[in-house]
Amino acid sequence: MSRGIDLPEVIPLFPLPGAVLMPRTRLPLQIFEPRYLQMVEDVLKTPARLIGMIQPAESGLESLAQVGCAGRIVAFSELDDGRLMISLKAITRFRLAEVRPGFTPYLRGRVDCTGFAADLSPDPEQDAGFQRSGFIARLGRYMEQRGLSTDWDSAEATDDETLVNSMSMLLPLAAEEKQALLECPTLSQRRVLLDGLLEYALHGGDSEETIQ
Repeated sequence: MSRGIDLPEVIPLFPLPGAVLMPRTRLPLQIFEPRYLQMVEDVLKTPARLIGMIQPAESGLESLAQVGCAGRIVAFSELDDGRLMISLKAITRFRLAEVRPGFTPYLRGRVDCTGFAADLSPDPEQDAGFQRSGFIARLGRYMEQRGLSTDWDSAEATDDETLVNSMSMLLPLAAEEKQALLECPTLSQRRVLLDGLLEYALHGGDSEETIQ
């Protein structure tokens, strides 16, 4: 499945609408459905501890997006009511080759990470054309419009990739927009698309209100 890292060819799949895992990020998840509690239990018994985050298509869970991201469980805790809190660390994006039939209550898929070699690098991806101050300004206006808040000191201090990828995950964008951001081949392309989505929203693209 990958260069230099022994990742399994078949991994459990977690179709969760609106939840995407971007390269070199972490995603906290609350697990409560019995089939996904079973999935986490099974995954924790494997050396790789991988779960494939993937978007379900509109037609249902059996129809899935073609690109997802494999994450390793790096932290988990069990609550008194039986729910699990886990944290996934992104390992690499993948293309879904096929959904594998089996006896598990959750989906499993044969995946291929060809074309996503940069995801496996320990170093953040660079974006030489990033105009950070303008992006931060648009992001601030977007969040103000929606009554959202963030730790701006942390946002200013973080590297470009973490900023763009985190915002791609966390902002209240449509599921198809998040999927498009996930599929961008490079950080620069993701940043351009995200910036465009912010501009579109600020000029009333998804609202009757317009920011002057």
